[in-house]
Amino acid sequence: MERTTLIILAVICAIIFIAPLVMYSGLGEDDGYFGGADDAAGEAIEESGFKPWFSSIWEPPSGEIESLLFALQAAIGAIIIGYFFGYWRGQGKEE
Repeated sequence: MERTTLIILAVICAIIFIAPLVMYSGLGEDDGYFGGADDAAGEAIEESGFKPWFSSIWEPPSGEIESLLFALQAAIGAIIIGYFFGYWRGQGKEE
């Protein structure tokens, strides 16, 4: 690539990186920015006055353990899906 092309790409990357920071200029989660859809849905449910039918059997003692269990669940699912895709591809190569 030419030097000017690399400079133009670097400037575009810098603009893409800096633009969101300038647009929100210090406004954070307390102001409603960068909040997830789960937070918005939870607030909407609480405002409606919904009463849960049951409570959890077990709640993880901390957020770190909850994240660990979620990551473990994702890893197990990825292993299972990867196994079946590999098996399927191996069967196709045998034929």
